[in-house]
Amino acid sequence: MKNTFYITTAIDYVNAKPHCGHAFEKTLADAIARWHRLQGKDVFFLTGVDENAQKNVQAAEKAKMPVKEFIDKNTSLFIQLCKKLNISHSEFIRTTAKEHAIIVNKILKKIIDRGDIYKGNYEGLYCIGCETYYTEKDLVNGKCPEHNKEPELRKEEAYFFKLSKYKKELLDIIPKYVVPESKAHEVLARIKEELNDICISRKGAKWGIDFPNDKNYKIWVWIDALINYISGLKDKESKYWPAQLHVVGKGINWFHSVIWPALLLSADYKLPEKLLVHGYFTINGQKMSKSLGNTLDPLELLDKYQTDAIRYSLLRNSVFEDSDYSEEIIIERNNNELANKLGNLVSRLSTLAEKYPLEKTNTKSSLKINLKNMEKHMQSLELDKALQEIFSFIDSINTYLQENKPWETHDSQALYKASNALKDATILLSPFLPETAEKISRVFNFEISLKSLEEPLKIGKIKKSDILFKKI
Repeated sequence: MKNTFYITTAIDYVNAKPHCGHAFEKTLADAIARWHRLQGKDVFFLTGVDENAQKNVQAAEKAKMPVKEFIDKNTSLFIQLCKKLNISHSEFIRTTAKEHAIIVNKILKKIIDRGDIYKGNYEGLYCIGCETYYTEKDLVNGKCPEHNKEPELRKEEAYFFKLSKYKKELLDIIPKYVVPESKAHEVLARIKEELNDICISRKGAKWGIDFPNDKNYKIWVWIDALINYISGLKDKESKYWPAQLHVVGKGINWFHSVIWPALLLSADYKLPEKLLVHGYFTINGQKMSKSLGNTLDPLELLDKYQTDAIRYSLLRNSVFEDSDYSEEIIIERNNNELANKLGNLVSRLSTLAEKYPLEKTNTKSSLKINLKNMEKHMQSLELDKALQEIFSFIDSINTYLQENKPWETHDSQALYKASNALKDATILLSPFLPETAEKISRVFNFEISLKSLEEPLKIGKIKKSDILFKKI
């Protein structure tokens, strides 16, 4: 079996600063990447930004800044976000990079050679926010369903991709490819109703990648953006492609579940294995969006609160459904779960273990996490449920201590059992809260690895832990 795991996030438009939806997607992908590393896999994790979009150009004009300067400024904020969130990506792609344009042209030429691109006239309703054309029936009350704005009517001579040619293959691929099922059904219903060829060029655009052999056109940004998943691998394409998992928000499901596989089929590339389509973060039930202007700034939140407190508050939200998110949620989860449950357990155990050194005993029969459940949740990509499983286990360790009262009995074997259980919980928690897991492992003298999970805790000198999570 292949021991590599290739995972990607969507690439973000840099027309504005990042919001918490971006932070969620990156943290979600990061926890999955770290989980696979824990399993001993050779992981390549790609994230980055889409710098070729026309909406970036319009935002730069609005800010009265040169496009390149504007893009560089906002891209630096996304790089900062990854750093502050402790994202363990292998590569951060910027689509203005020359090597990206070379791969885009190479793949597009393969599609042209296949006879899947032709020239024609196009008239349609265009949403600048989505950088795509819509039909009347796609709109909600005459407005774009994503941006709640009326699209503009555009007419141009253009290059088209024969998307309709791949209808039969797509109907077969999508049910096995898209997670959750509900998101697969959405696109399948749309394909069954109608699948038209798509316009893949923009005439007269000044920004973006030139269309092969025709300088009057730029390549439609979505074609160039999707190809980042291959170009981002650089010289490692043969080792890591195809991707095991693409992680995207539900607003771009169609592009990834329909257009991307069709392009790959046409260019004769292997198909990615899974597409995780996650829900949106909402504020009072409304989608959090830069275009709608109702965003929370994750960089500001990361200046105020601990990285792992933010990561935890993001990952406890539903993966597949929309979830409300707020500063109140961060504080509540920090205080009631991280500080009260995990923090108190580590503080109490380390204090007792310093006073009454641990005595090794058989740990087989008691205080074991249900690893099968944990693995099942991770396999089904329900990270919120996996975290719930770990925190239920942390609750059971706290209950065990309450029942055994080692502060009264000075029972060093009970302390050992609880410490061994904490080791197991910490190792499984490490993909979600990497900094915290490292701190706990240093206090209780164990390595964060699967080997350590399978072995009993080695006895060593334990000193009282610093406070892991301060109450807010």
